[in-house]
Amino acid sequence: MRTEWATRTLAAPLLVGVALIAACGIIMAPSAGAAVPSNARASAFGAGWDCVWGYRQVGDHCEAVRAPAEGHVESSGRGWECNRGFSRKEQNCVKIYVPPNAHLDSWRNGGWQCNRGFREVGNACAPIVLPANAYLGDSTYGREWECERGFRVAGDRCVSVQVPVNGYLTGGGDDWKCERGFVKQGKTCVAIAIPANGYLESDGNRWQCERGFRRADSTCVPLVVPPNAYIDYSGGEWRCVDGFRKRGQVCLPE
Repeated sequence: MRTEWATRTLAAPLLVGVALIAACGIIMAPSAGAAVPSNARASAFGAGWDCVWGYRQVGDHCEAVRAPAEGHVESSGRGWECNRGFSRKEQNCVKIYVPPNAHLDSWRNGGWQCNRGFREVGNACAPIVLPANAYLGDSTYGREWECERGFRVAGDRCVSVQVPVNGYLTGGGDDWKCERGFVKQGKTCVAIAIPANGYLESDGNRWQCERGFRRADSTCVPLVVPPNAYIDYSGGEWRCVDGFRKRGQVCLPE
């Protein structure tokens, strides 16, 4: 009897607790259900809710996204956008007018761009007129054409590059330089006069004296090295050895 009485005594509070939890559940369930409206789901980031794809939140409920004719629900599912070839105007999609010799381009104002070889003039595309010895360029901005190799731009024309004797076209093809051993003078290439005991520098545009000689105007004169001196790294000057100091054109002991 004591065991049965003890069991009932312990069970009574538990039953009361269960009853209270159940009662709370009955009270909370409708509240939780009311918190998530139709066409919505509990938020994946904690409290609250989100409308399902194709619906957007309006106040405390979800409304269907309604796209106009020639429109569709965008990828986020929260709004709409116009089909290709149409542009948004208020709550409608209107057809983009594409003139002859043009194509759709959603990145440009108006939604279209002229084809290669044409330029935009108002709401139309006019052909680009190339001068003689020119070709269409790749630049979207600025001049629409470039001169062929051997020609250069002069206003709205391409004029021939006149390469003199002992000259050659540069890499760009619109100018010239003199060959190695020649220098530019006006519109000609003149040979570089290299004196005795001189040589042409690696760039081919000037000369230097050989080691042991120094430059004197347009000639190379021998370098006079006094006792206790040596020709330095430049090849055109001398220095005193250690223990001696330069005094004029001689080396004296320190």
